[in-house]
Amino acid sequence: MTTEATDTDRYTVLDDGFHVFDTTLRDGAQREGINLTVADKLTIARHLDEFGVGFIEGGWPGANPRDTEFFARAREEIDFKHARLVAFGATRRAGATAAEDPQVKALLDSGAPVITLVAKSHDRHVELALRTTLDENLDMVRDTVSHLRAQGRRVFVDCEHFFDGYRANPDYAKAVVRTAHEAGADVVVLCDTNGGMLPAQVQAVVATVLADTGARLGIHAQDDTGCAVANTLAAVDAGATHVQCTANGYGERVGNANLFPVVAALELKYGKRVLPPGALTEMTRISHAIAEVVNLTPSTHQPYVGVSAFAHKAGLHASAIKVDPDLYQHIDPEQVGNTMRMLVSDMAGRASVELKGRELGIDLGGDRELVGRVVERVKERELRGYTYEAADASFELLLRAEAEGRALTYFRTESWRVIVEDRPDGSHANEATVKLWAKGERIVATAEGNGPVNALDRAMRVGLERIYPQLAKLELVDYRVRILEGRHGTGSTTRVLVTTGDGTGEWSTVGVGDNIIAASWQALEDAYTYGLLRAGVEPAE
Repeated sequence: MTTEATDTDRYTVLDDGFHVFDTTLRDGAQREGINLTVADKLTIARHLDEFGVGFIEGGWPGANPRDTEFFARAREEIDFKHARLVAFGATRRAGATAAEDPQVKALLDSGAPVITLVAKSHDRHVELALRTTLDENLDMVRDTVSHLRAQGRRVFVDCEHFFDGYRANPDYAKAVVRTAHEAGADVVVLCDTNGGMLPAQVQAVVATVLADTGARLGIHAQDDTGCAVANTLAAVDAGATHVQCTANGYGERVGNANLFPVVAALELKYGKRVLPPGALTEMTRISHAIAEVVNLTPSTHQPYVGVSAFAHKAGLHASAIKVDPDLYQHIDPEQVGNTMRMLVSDMAGRASVELKGRELGIDLGGDRELVGRVVERVKERELRGYTYEAADASFELLLRAEAEGRALTYFRTESWRVIVEDRPDGSHANEATVKLWAKGERIVATAEGNGPVNALDRAMRVGLERIYPQLAKLELVDYRVRILEGRHGTGSTTRVLVTTGDGTGEWSTVGVGDNIIAASWQALEDAYTYGLLRAGVEPAE
């Protein structure tokens, strides 16, 4: 793949009047707990290009072998359809020339068609961190930008600590912007490096700098005040036409402006076309896919793409949504590839149950008596410690039992027991025995496991898989225990949530008991029952 800056044949280029610039692979990778391999970075780059961002900042070539390898492999292995690859680096060293500076040469050797330079714009940082004069810093900016432009590269300049520098010495901060612009930088980015700004402040500064310098401005906001997205949009309101973000808000300390709510706001609230047609509907999938690569659980409450972003629990909300979903939703979730969810809890009313039934494919037919029974059953069981908002599968089994007048049954439990044996060497042996009835046959099965719950799970499989081979596909995905508040110390009620998968989907079930094993058994019973229902197996009784 060619890397010349003038080659646009392979790209679906959006209007260059507005840039979405992603720095997940560089700034986002500085988040605590994220450690990306080159393969990880290549995978994320493909996801971001598929999403349709305009620029992907891949890292600092020459600063470490991993980033250098990434640029070499990205040139050969990724056929970018929408994004331009960007290399990040610094202005030349004080007292040298850009043409002689090895780290500037590494930027050119990366083959990236676009280069972002970080430049000092806070006078104290120039004097204390760079240990040079204010005039020399301006020369460093001018020389490096001019040299890279002469080599055919497009250049963006990140003014580090700009807002703090502007507060301390506005004339010098603007001089850095003006110098970069006059030297040929396409965009000068104002960076809230410490993340301490608020939207009104950002808007005022950006508007003033734009008017005083005539430069094309961008915004890079950290989230230390929880305002990174708002600050980014405030900068756009003031005239910035380049936004720097990271996927899921990853970044140093508490993170950066989150790419997904910024892009969604620009497309859906501002009416700006910043992604290729149809790309916005892939946003939820892309967000979760990147979370998987970095090995962080997706935030359930993230705007637009979180699983709770369009989840409704209160009965009042459900009543309104039944009439018109727009009454309690600011957009149609399908616009961003998400879905509306109804949560059933002790706050549920009739509308919640009816909508949840519809979501699960169960038509309650306006049966007020049936719906009333389900509502009362949910409230009674949640009073005892059950939770159905996080256990859709258990709720569906409850709903079907009420609708059909009997529980859905594939097997019946006669008894179960678990033995935990302490051994002299400090190890433990866990053995479970289950006695079940299925299709008129009495089954006794024993198994050992890594812990008592795992032993129970294996014993159930040993006993039931011969009769129901579909169970062989089931896999325990997640297991959570919570000791509920009570007055009995170790005798308090225990709630267990189990998530199970079959290779094509996942579901969650709940169990409550006076001990962990009893609660786990209930959750496992529901998990196996629901798995057989999903597989289309007819109930045995």
